[in-house]
Amino acid sequence: MAASRTRHLCSVAVALSLAVAGPAAAASARTAAPDGLREVLFVGNNWDGTADVIRSSGDYARIGRISVVPDKDARMAEINADPIKWIYFQAIRNSVGEGHDQFADDMYSTPDGRSVVVSRPSFADVVSIDLASGAVNWRFPVAGYRADHMAVSPDGTRVAVSASTANTVHVLDIATGRQLGSFKTGDKPHENVFSKDGRYIWNMSIGEVNTDLDGPGWDWTKGDRHLTVVDATTFRQAKVIDMRQRLDAYGLKDFSDAVRPAVFSPDESTLYFQVSFFNGFFEYDVAADKITRMKTLPKNPATSEDRTTWVNDSRHHGISMNPAGTKLCVAGTMDDYAAVVDRASLQEGPLVWAAKPYWATVSGDGKDCVVSESGADQVTAIDFATGRKVASVAVGDHPQRVRLGHVRADWTGPGGS
Repeated sequence: MAASRTRHLCSVAVALSLAVAGPAAAASARTAAPDGLREVLFVGNNWDGTADVIRSSGDYARIGRISVVPDKDARMAEINADPIKWIYFQAIRNSVGEGHDQFADDMYSTPDGRSVVVSRPSFADVVSIDLASGAVNWRFPVAGYRADHMAVSPDGTRVAVSASTANTVHVLDIATGRQLGSFKTGDKPHENVFSKDGRYIWNMSIGEVNTDLDGPGWDWTKGDRHLTVVDATTFRQAKVIDMRQRLDAYGLKDFSDAVRPAVFSPDESTLYFQVSFFNGFFEYDVAADKITRMKTLPKNPATSEDRTTWVNDSRHHGISMNPAGTKLCVAGTMDDYAAVVDRASLQEGPLVWAAKPYWATVSGDGKDCVVSESGADQVTAIDFATGRKVASVAVGDHPQRVRLGHVRADWTGPGGS
């Protein structure tokens, strides 16, 4: 299957704390695993409905695999009995899913390493899966008809999930699935991020990404897209950032303002973010509240310039930063490569060819960037120091999100298999 999908081979200081998942994840990556636990990487195989658990650094060998749809028959029975749910299920399959169901978008393990919490777009829910038995601990149906990206609080007790068709983010107790609160966002909420101190939640809405109205002149049809910052206790809105105004001020009126993956510098003074349709990223000074630099990365000459062929309006989708804050790693999704970029000079290193890389994260030891190759069913590690590939490991069908987490030290899969 991988070969048939592989295309051409060849993501002031406002009186808020502006920490995001990148620095927080990097910090946890440099902290020893709690007693009895083992640090791992969870790889969500969206079309398979599985998650592979691999070593968090080194050779990235697979430790085990779980199904994230053990209740598939029950969920399908519900969908087939409800005409509206059935219509949305089919719409997800034939648009965002590229002809496939979406069963594993995002995931985080619980602090005790006994469960993993997964957002399932096609089932419009979040579930907790027991890592020992493979059974569902709890299930939370989101508002509307699709669940998307998540974020976990620094203490690991709360998880935020985007309900993309309801313009809502739910915040749940990770142990019980009980809703603690919710808040409204712009159109089609996407990425969620807790601040490092856990006081705030950031949400980035991307608007409509499934129409063919992709030319700059039709950008107004994509909806209301902005960054929403809320108090993580009261869920009241603390700040809204409209990147449309910042892009216009930089002279880029024809660029999309749909902020995709993003990462903050370790001191939280600077944000690096991708936008729809662009092969590159932007640097945003938080205190000055303005875009300060723009990095355009190479185009693959084999990539069609027809925007309607780019998956979900993404040209590049995935960005991370090494713990020292000196290197960025960018997934050039539709251009079939990943590259490490020097933060000071914005000079990219060698292009590492990859099949539709969909995400970029940091390894457990902080040395590598790990990208998911959704077009080749593997994850690939790239050395931040050299910019060169160091390892690839096979995973399931269409890997997307890759997240650091923990399992019990002796875990090898449900039932010990």
